[in-house]
Amino acid sequence: MKTISVPGLVRIKPGAIARLGVYLRRAGHRRVLVLVSTGLPEAIGQAARAGMAGEGVEVAHWEEAADNRFEDAAAGFAALPKKIAAVVGIGGGKALDMAKYLAFLARLPYYAVPTSLSNDGFCSPQSSLTMGGKRRSLAAALPQGVVIDVTVCLSAPKILWLSGVGDLASKLTAVFDWKLAFHHRGEPVDDLAALLSDATVHQFMDSPRFDEPSLALLGTALMLNGIAMEMCGSSRPASGSEHLISHALDATAARPRLHGLQVGTAGYIVSRLQGGQQTDTLARLFTETGFFDAIRADPFSRSEWITAVRLAPGVKDDFFTVLSLRDCLTEVLQTIDHDPLLAGCFTD
Repeated sequence: MKTISVPGLVRIKPGAIARLGVYLRRAGHRRVLVLVSTGLPEAIGQAARAGMAGEGVEVAHWEEAADNRFEDAAAGFAALPKKIAAVVGIGGGKALDMAKYLAFLARLPYYAVPTSLSNDGFCSPQSSLTMGGKRRSLAAALPQGVVIDVTVCLSAPKILWLSGVGDLASKLTAVFDWKLAFHHRGEPVDDLAALLSDATVHQFMDSPRFDEPSLALLGTALMLNGIAMEMCGSSRPASGSEHLISHALDATAARPRLHGLQVGTAGYIVSRLQGGQQTDTLARLFTETGFFDAIRADPFSRSEWITAVRLAPGVKDDFFTVLSLRDCLTEVLQTIDHDPLLAGCFTD
């Protein structure tokens, strides 16, 4: 039986950042390194610092992570202060990915403190870093602690919440692709991981609102998706054909958008390629949350998506999805051009 390591501390509630010092002290982590996002609001940084100081937790080093370069993570590991007990990441994706990977290299406990919920990366078994200017997903460990202050996340721009909604919703098409790979290639499916991933979406759909209780549900759902990936040792519960399209957009688009906006939109389109079983569910979620309204406010490039769909099947070696079954470009264009929910979501 596989042994996995999952977060032992999970605090998803208002005021959680101010209690970060309490959580670290209880775990015996009295000397920490902290990486924060560039431009982290001063009030958030002060709350974290005061909370740690009040509990006798020493911040040996506090640094802004302006980028997520592998080379910077390696240099940070080489310069790691002595007797560090844990690494804490506070803010958005780049800071959390850097902190997670640094902790992985140093074999230290990692605490994830996201200040927005735009994707599931804060609790995934990979770090998204750039190597030589190209994005790579590198193996890492899940955080020992997840601390989500829902009041702080509610103060972040709503578009980040919508991105998180899109990333969560894409799990439905990802799991479908995983089962498709089983039927066509015999790829094993971890039923519990697949069930957990699917269930998180449906649980969130009971209350898809931009308020603190719903943010707590979203944070929990995204965290559980990271755990589902760790359970099966694969990104399959959370990533399918919709992520291949998004990766292709990241590599070729003049201005890639937030990950969750790309995979959410791609998931809706892909759901039609998969036979439409999830289409109504995604349509309802995206209508209730205003997801496509946000896309219309800053539409995607139709020509860039055509390029991305063409490239997507070759993005990942030996990764079977619905895009592997046939040339889907004509069907995708039909959906982009004629689906009423996507009206105004694409230009040119």
